[in-house]
Amino acid sequence: MAKHDVDPNYLDPNYEPVVNHAGNRPFQQVLSSRMQRRAVLKGSVGAALASLVGVGLVGCGSSDDETATVTPDSSGDTGTGAGGSPDASLGFKAVPVSSANQVVVPEGYSAEPFLPWGTPITGSYPEYKPDGTNTGAEQEQQVGMHHDGLHFFPIDVKAGGASSSEGLLVMNHEYINQDALHANGPTDANNNNGVRPADEVRKEIAAHGVSVVHIKRDNNGTWDIVFGSPFNRRVTGGTEMEIRGPLRGYSKLATKFSPQGQRTRGTLNNCSMGPTPWGTYLAAEENWHGYFANKSDSGQPREQLRHGVSNASRYDWELADNGEEVYSRFDVTPGVGTATEDYRNEANTFGYMVEIDPFNPDSAPQKRTALGRFGHEGVIFAPVKDGEPVVCYSGDDSRFEYIYKFVSSQPYYAATAGGYLLDEGTLYVARFNEDGSGDWLSLDLQDSEFSAKVAAAIGTTVGDIAFDGFESQADVLLNTRLAADIAGATPMDRPEWGAVDPNSGEVYFTLTNNSKRTEEQLNAANPVANNINGHIIRWTEAGNNHTATSFNWDIFVFAGEQGMETLVDGEAVVTLNDDNIFNSPDGLWFDYNGLLWIQTDGRDEAPYQNNMMLAANPETREIKRFFVGPTGCEVTGVTGTPDMATMFVNIQHPEANWPDASDPRPRDATVIITRNDDGVIGA
Repeated sequence: MAKHDVDPNYLDPNYEPVVNHAGNRPFQQVLSSRMQRRAVLKGSVGAALASLVGVGLVGCGSSDDETATVTPDSSGDTGTGAGGSPDASLGFKAVPVSSANQVVVPEGYSAEPFLPWGTPITGSYPEYKPDGTNTGAEQEQQVGMHHDGLHFFPIDVKAGGASSSEGLLVMNHEYINQDALHANGPTDANNNNGVRPADEVRKEIAAHGVSVVHIKRDNNGTWDIVFGSPFNRRVTGGTEMEIRGPLRGYSKLATKFSPQGQRTRGTLNNCSMGPTPWGTYLAAEENWHGYFANKSDSGQPREQLRHGVSNASRYDWELADNGEEVYSRFDVTPGVGTATEDYRNEANTFGYMVEIDPFNPDSAPQKRTALGRFGHEGVIFAPVKDGEPVVCYSGDDSRFEYIYKFVSSQPYYAATAGGYLLDEGTLYVARFNEDGSGDWLSLDLQDSEFSAKVAAAIGTTVGDIAFDGFESQADVLLNTRLAADIAGATPMDRPEWGAVDPNSGEVYFTLTNNSKRTEEQLNAANPVANNINGHIIRWTEAGNNHTATSFNWDIFVFAGEQGMETLVDGEAVVTLNDDNIFNSPDGLWFDYNGLLWIQTDGRDEAPYQNNMMLAANPETREIKRFFVGPTGCEVTGVTGTPDMATMFVNIQHPEANWPDASDPRPRDATVIITRNDDGVIGA
């Protein structure tokens, strides 16, 4: 049993292995005559930035003559984004970078921590114990650990209202810090006869998942939990759930718990999320592969291999000393009998978007399999009107993975809309062409182009997988990554959060970083070798119709140090300066007034210091730093009230004792941000 890195705070987590070896290069001439390779010196520190490539990019809806490239200005010029003066649209003074163990917000704003890990929200409301002695049963009634994506649902949203003083705050809990969770850290099975105490495992499973918290603001402007509310709820790694969509009843999801392959237990590694047009919450299952162990000597099935399931699990939950199946199911080693006698298929019930109805606490969460199975970072919905299909986008957050789009078969009608709309439809994967155009490639076996590619691939090796075909559309969705490899999708630099501009309809995605990309692996949409800083890409669907199968794309901004430029038609549209340097863009959200909020999860070192959140004007590309988190944290998850007088931001894995310096344990928490004059945030 290996020792695992379970609470990493670095750029490329080692539990996100590179598992895409398909080598897709959708455009054979990435380095065309229009592209000039430059060896670039980063002006502020004098370190070589390896092999930046100036790539021709067609702006969204622009002509082929407009190009965008990136190069740092070695002079370190402190320019501003296009759009004139720094205060032309972003009505706050940028905050400086910070290495302090505290939250920093602009002048005229206030920030307060709220709902830290361990806050009691349901059941008997057991108090948080700073010595780490809360039990597993108590953790099931408390806010989970490692806060991530979140959304505020106005309490009257189902009735068409938009309350900004009361609602349900729903948030994900991605993973855990075992050392902080337990009184004396986790018990090492290697030193405990090969087992772990069952209640430690129960507590760890309970610290994962989702929290639904009914909150209300009083007349003094203070937010608090509505104690005793029936809406307060925990969904954990042990909650029973339904399988929905094409994979429901598929034999490769059959387990001892659900021989018919219709149910499973738990949701894990929930990173970002997506509110649906009908008022429910979708939680993404991202790095779920690390929770399972397949100790078989005969190799792994492709649905595990393509995701990185190994012979050792991340937390050794399968070694719980009571042997109960709720824990032993994380051992996916095939037994001697059939699949309905063991848990060889348990991992196949993870890797989906999970729909939770926060207003129906008795409802079972639904795993929506038609949206594909991969390392979902989150999901973002396009605006939809009555009679139109539902369209949503999702990124697969791993190096060299893909961006997907789902288009429902049935039309949306507000009066009857529900999760059933996500059970039938077409899943597409993106190909970003060198000329700035793009195509959505169908992953439907009924599509003649895709079925021809599948037929041609049979008998070949796709990456590390000897491909023998797909037996059904359910098999395609179970192996979404493999299907995308065969379709010829563009491997991206860790596609994470997406956002749709409510004004223009443009779709934005963060490409966080990729330190493993080499010069030989460059493509137009990912033009930087050893891309340690990342960038943000955006596109416009053909005809501004989100159901279209083609699009035009450009790069909104390249992250980096002072002087880093994003060029359009030879002119800088963004020059990063002291007010907006950043690296590793991750979280992304358009607020109700059309401002784009960018959160980071990168290197907390000079010149960037702690991770941060910036605001951007999508039209002018003006960008300013609005928020800096405490030491060692990731700034992740942002939402607001409809009037944008209150903003909620999550802080994950703070390194030091935050938010309470007297507490011996660091605690993930939500930060409530308001303007001192009660005005609109960011305006």
